[in-house]
Amino acid sequence: MKETFRLNSEYIALCDLLKACNVCQSGGEAKHFIAEGNVQVDGAQELRKTCKIRAGQQVSGDGFHIQVEAV
Repeated sequence: MKETFRLNSEYIALCDLLKACNVCQSGGEAKHFIAEGNVQVDGAQELRKTCKIRAGQQVSGDGFHIQVEAV
């Protein structure tokens, strides 16, 4: 799944982004998913659940790729 997420604020928390893009069904599931090491931000593994994702960054993992763009 490739998706573009339009960011209308300074940043979005990583767990909230995964929920908004339907990678995970809930915030709790997203936090567990991140803690297991399933998510990369700009090609590097990210374990911080509330990592601030800003426009221009890419979030990916097995089966998904999200490009974050400013509105």
